[in-house]
Amino acid sequence: MAACADHRPADNGRKTGPSPASTHPYLGMWVTADGRIRQELLPTGRYEEERDGRKRAYTGRYTVTGTHIDYVDDLGFTATGDVRDGVLYHEHLVLYRER
Repeated sequence: MAACADHRPADNGRKTGPSPASTHPYLGMWVTADGRIRQELLPTGRYEEERDGRKRAYTGRYTVTGTHIDYVDDLGFTATGDVRDGVLYHEHLVLYRER
């Protein structure tokens, strides 16, 4: 599985430009149509999910393999998602890119 995070050693502050992971097309905020659930995929390979205004209701790490996303939350629960036609199907949720 390819992680979406850049795990290279520190470069002592030298700028080397964005890593391929930091520009992955799935990064950013995904939101349900009603706006109640917001999930942000961070370039560090972590995610934060807000539910009904409760910030960081779920947090954890994720990996991307093709169009498939595997999630492991900080409590050890696992979930999956798939991106099809620009829509993220995450377990029973349907999330859209926030524009």
